[in-house]
Parts: sequence; C-alpha cells; structure tokens
Amino acid sequence: MTHDAPPPERPRWGDLAAGVTVAAIALPQALAYAELAGMPPVAGLWATVPALFAAAAFLSARELQVGPVATTSLLAFGTLSAVATPGSPEWVGAAALLALLVGVVRTAIGLLGWGRIAYLLSRPVRIGFLNAAAVLIAASQLPAALGVDADGGVLRAAAVALASPDRWSVGALAFAGGTLLTAVLARRLHPLVPGVLAAVVVSTVLSTTLGYGGAVVGPIPDAWPRPRLDLPWGQAPRLAVGAVVLALVGFAEAASIGRDLAARARRRWDPDRAFVAQGAANLAAGLFGGFPVGASFSRSAVARLAGARTRWASVATAVALLAALPFTPWLAPLPQATLAGVILAAVASLVRPGDVLGVLRDSRSQGVIALATFVLTLALAPHIEEAVLIGVLLAVGQHLRREQQLRIDATARDGVLTVTPRGVLWYGSAARIEELVPDLLADHREAHRLVVDLSACGRVDWTAATSIREALEDAEAAGLAVALRGVPHHARSWLRSVWRDVPEEGGPPPEARPRRR
Repeated sequence: MTHDAPPPERPRWGDLAAGVTVAAIALPQALAYAELAGMPPVAGLWATVPALFAAAAFLSARELQVGPVATTSLLAFGTLSAVATPGSPEWVGAAALLALLVGVVRTAIGLLGWGRIAYLLSRPVRIGFLNAAAVLIAASQLPAALGVDADGGVLRAAAVALASPDRWSVGALAFAGGTLLTAVLARRLHPLVPGVLAAVVVSTVLSTTLGYGGAVVGPIPDAWPRPRLDLPWGQAPRLAVGAVVLALVGFAEAASIGRDLAARARRRWDPDRAFVAQGAANLAAGLFGGFPVGASFSRSAVARLAGARTRWASVATAVALLAALPFTPWLAPLPQATLAGVILAAVASLVRPGDVLGVLRDSRSQGVIALATFVLTLALAPHIEEAVLIGVLLAVGQHLRREQQLRIDATARDGVLTVTPRGVLWYGSAARIEELVPDLLADHREAHRLVVDLSACGRVDWTAATSIREALEDAEAAGLAVALRGVPHHARSWLRSVWRDVPEEGGPPPEARPRRR
C-alpha cells in the first residue's frame, strides 16, 4: 500500500447514530440480497456483520458501508449456478468459498500495490453491465412480487410470470407494491427515514394477522455461526474466474463510492487500502458462512447524512445488527414478496438506458462496447461474469487496434528525408517503420540523409527501438547518413541500448554520418 496507516480515531456520537440508522436499512437489505444470491435470508446477516467489523480497520473512505449489494449478489448467483443448486448446503458452502476467494484476490491486489488494475473495467463496460444487471435483478424478483411460481432462467421466468395474470396473487402484489411505494416515498421525504424497515415490520405484522398463505421467509435462526473452513475446496478452480470478475467488478463500484466520499470530505483516497478493506470484508464474510460482499452506495450515503465521520460508524452498524439478531426469528412470517419489493426499490435507479444511448451518441465505437456488454449480460445470464470478460476483451481489443494505427509523415527537402512517426511506437506498431523506410528510400532516390524525428511519439518501447535501429541500418546500407531527432526522455534508455548516436535531451541531434565500411 502507498500510504501509512491513519492515526487511531475515537468514536463520535454522530458515528454511533449513523450506525444505528444504517442498521435499520441494512437488516432488510441483507435478508433480501441473500435471497437474490440464492442463500438463506439469515446468511445476509452472516455476511454483513463480520464484513463491517473486518473492513473498519482498513477503510480509506471512512463512511463507506460494506455488505451484500445487488450486483455482487447477482454475480455470485451466476458464478455459483455452475457448481450447485440454489439454497442447497452445497450452494451455501460454495458461496462461503467464493467469498474467501474474492477476499484473497482483493487483498493480494491491495498489498501488491495494484489497486489501479480495477480501471481495466472501462466505463462503457460498466455502463452496459450495470444496466443489464439491474434489468436481470428486477426480472428475477417479478415472480415473487406477482406470487407466481415460474421455472427456467431469469428472463424466461419473468416472462412467464408477466404472461400469466390469472395466476397473480393479490396479496403478493399488495406486499411488493406497498413495500416499493413506501421505500420510494420515504426516500423522497428524507434519506434517513427508514421506509424499508417500516415496510418489513408492517408486512410481517399483516402477514401474521391476516394469515397470509403465500411464500414467506420461514424460520430464521438467531444463533451466530462459528468460523468454518470445511468448505468444498475442490470447487475452487471452477469458481476462480468468477472470483476474479467479482473482485474487479465489485471493486469498481466501491471505488466510485469511495472516491466520491473522500472528495466530499477533502481526504486522500487510496485504492490499494480500499482493496485491502474490501478483501478483509470478504474473507470475514466467507469465514462465517456468508457470501461475497461489496460497498453500498445507498447505505454509505445514509451514513454520511446521519453524521458518520470515522470508521466507528461501521462498527456501530455491526453492533446494532448483532443486537437485532435475537429478534430475527420474528420475521419468519415476512412475505417473500416484501423482500422482492425491497430489491426492486433498490435497483430502480440503476436502470438507465439513456446512459447506453448517450455513449452511442458520443462515441460509436465505445457505444458498441457498452451495447454489446449489455446484450451479452442478458443473453448469458446467469453466467454474467462471462459477459464482463468479453466486454473487457472487446475494450482492450479496440484499444490495441487504435494503438496500431500509427501515422508516419515523411518529407524530403534538399536531399534530407525526414520520417516523423505520430502515435505510440510499441511492438504492435513498430513494424510499420521497418516496412515504410525501404519504400521511402525507393521513392526518394535523391536523398542522401535520413532523419527519424521521434518528437511526436507518445511512447517508445524496446521492440520499437530495435525496429528504429533496423530502419536506420537499412538506410546506412543504402549509403545514406542517418540521425535521430526529438527522442523522448522515456525512450532514451531503450535507444541507447541499441543505437550508437542518441542526442542529449534538449540538445541538437548528432551529425548524421554515413555508414562505416
């Protein structure tokens, strides 16, 4: 990591108040996101509480609240669907293992100082993925919100549920719609109003009083699990790719939130420390039988509004959730339609098709990447990690294609042929110089001197330096005097290792001289 550990902080009343306030939001969200990840609802608490305790010591953005989030839960579901059946003991064990793997990847990246590797996930890829993920998350909740049992993939099940109005449950619709409406109205009143918690409490009371016959959460244990490492380690190779994607995609979201919070507080933000914090959170969540976690924008924003200014706010949230654990069995009658409403309220703001269209309008090539990632995420569900990988490859491929488009200007005056490459000279584009110089020598037979001007090059690597040397040697073999000009500072060491006359920085080029025989 690049910065020393910050000095110890003392808890403030604002941090304690923020912790209790965030816990009121985190409790129902933890239960709902556990369902989204295919886990028992209580696993949401098992993931949240240890993650908050573990991350608190390393947070770069002090108000950041970690725990289950929608996109990370959906990615976890997609990765786990290749190795187990949702809700089974094998699934729960694999989810804990996946959290540990994500934790190891993130911690390693942070300790090695590779925090900026997360930026490989370009903005068009993120825009396309997040919009498609929001659509999938919303679609996954439609059967529960409508009270319809539908089999098949996420989109197929949603389509079946929507196309079967005769099977819709009035009770499920009322619970889901009421929760969604309460959450939206509470948010408009004030972000600190615990609308989601109120909807959960009212739904539980009504479900018990009215004898609701639809799907409910069911028994929730109030005992805290012991740390365990007896996990299906043999599945680790099959989970590895998904763990890496989760580690990077989930961190891109955390990085955006962390940078925003740090900027508002006028504090430094350290991506390496943030990676370690997120890694520790996932290691702790996996150790206690949870699933992969990330950073929550909504809960972090509420924490700041409620007065959080130090890491103790995360600790206060964790303690408040622990204090609520003995009362969670009371939530057994909670309708699953209510949890569907919680998730729909959380992801409603994430569906922004205008963002994809905006990228297409501003840059056709970047927009194609965003649109391709969006379509692939929907088409490949539940294995959406594959869509992210393809999106990254498309972005990298487009970048490499552009980097290969090297422009080379050539001018001839008074027997002096000047070749000026413009762009990036690297192993993918360097061969253009070797190819072009013989043609230029053939076209300008009157030339007696060749000057290669590198002042317009953004970068020159070692392979490019050797290509320049070979072009100069070809010119010498044809009887021309040769010289270099405008060598960038960063390229001097490369060129000096392969060529005899490299001009000093700021000085004139060495006198061009004919090849020694």
